[in-house]
Amino acid sequence: MTNLKQNAEKEIKRMQKVFDSLEVKKGNQFYDFAKNYFDDSKHFLEKKKYIEAFEAAVIAWAYIDFGLKLNYFSVPREQEKWFTV
Repeated sequence: MTNLKQNAEKEIKRMQKVFDSLEVKKGNQFYDFAKNYFDDSKHFLEKKKYIEAFEAAVIAWAYIDFGLKLNYFSVPREQEKWFTV
């Protein structure tokens, strides 16, 4: 269980950095989906539902990743390594 918790916390921490620095150019609804999943990940972590927390963080990551490909968002250059752009 500890490993699950650590992985969830690690992913949430990384995604927090992304959301703190993310620039939304367009695609506000797309951003809303990502942000809602990210908020869910933090909620699940608080409830000690570590698998769900990790999954929700990864889904948020996927929305951001695709939003970057569509040029809806931008992230600082040092964070681009976390995505497939």
